[in-house]
Amino acid sequence: MANFTGMQEEPWSGWWSQIQTKVDRMMGQMGDKCPHASVSGVYDDVILDWWTSGFWPGMMWILYDMTGKEAYRQAAWSWDERIEQCFLRENRFHHDVGFQFLSTAVIKYKLTGDADARRRGLQAANLLAGRFNLAGGFLRAQNQEDRPGGSIIDTMMNLSILFWASQELGDPRFAQIARAHADTVLRHTLREDGSSHHITVFDANTGEVKEYLGGQGYSPTSSWSRGQAWALYGMANTYKYTGDSKYLDAAKRTANYYLSCLPDDYVAYWDFRVPDVTGEPRDTSAASIGASGLLTIAEQLPPEEGKVYRKAAESIMQSLSQNYSTLDRPEFEGILLEATGNKPVNKDVNVSLIYGDYYYLEAMAKLMGWDNDIF
Repeated sequence: MANFTGMQEEPWSGWWSQIQTKVDRMMGQMGDKCPHASVSGVYDDVILDWWTSGFWPGMMWILYDMTGKEAYRQAAWSWDERIEQCFLRENRFHHDVGFQFLSTAVIKYKLTGDADARRRGLQAANLLAGRFNLAGGFLRAQNQEDRPGGSIIDTMMNLSILFWASQELGDPRFAQIARAHADTVLRHTLREDGSSHHITVFDANTGEVKEYLGGQGYSPTSSWSRGQAWALYGMANTYKYTGDSKYLDAAKRTANYYLSCLPDDYVAYWDFRVPDVTGEPRDTSAASIGASGLLTIAEQLPPEEGKVYRKAAESIMQSLSQNYSTLDRPEFEGILLEATGNKPVNKDVNVSLIYGDYYYLEAMAKLMGWDNDIF
């Protein structure tokens, strides 16, 4: 287990300045691309209904909120409108519409009051609510025709758009669905030791658990590190919106497991239960998501208890910044190196991933005092 001692000084302002310089250059390099993975220093350009399409504009909205610079606002402004156009044709929207619209439409509405952004955020919340399976009490994941009862841990992060919609409309149904899904995760997806399954497959008709699948993890009984990060952050968000201590307890339990599995440099391997980590890749996206989630947990605890989670997040962010970042490589599109997308199929291994970059920026913004929320 890593030793979380914190740092003698906090170099956040220096790294924050470097991040801004980096994003400014990436804005010029990437233009209107919708980035997902940067294999050799150049981000790809995926279709707009891909689940990661909101993270790049989300980075710019955070920077706009922190700095007030109009360039960030202008660069981020049209993304929710562009993504919304996918509703007019056959698309791949599913449980991840929270990722796509919280970081575009909802934050845009919060910061600017734009009515169309509000409408788009509510439209996404409606789509997500429509995926609720009453028999099993879960939100259906993905769109596989042969798996109508699939549920994945990633969905925990998307619940925030349902909680926001409930608050915005004064309609409890959205929050009821979000809580029902979180309760199902507590019963069937999180293990007693705080580890998490990636995929839980229910019988879509009866709601009974049929099987567990490894998904992007090593095996059905392993512990995919990015899934652990989604779990601890998603449970912390659920507590933030509900005030129900069972979700905070689950967030802490999951976080404690996550922290107990970290190597000496605080940056997770792609799965915590790989039999032998020799030669196995890290996942800096699991590290940055985990760091931001730990800061959310810390904010909701008494100072003496919360400082443990904050110091852990600081240690992760220090290691990422010093050992895994490209902040001193202006030509490189991407901020964090050594992210792992899907190791079991050897896709996007040892690359930069836009969600890893997003959560690194988000966590650094929190360390700099940002007190707004996207998730």
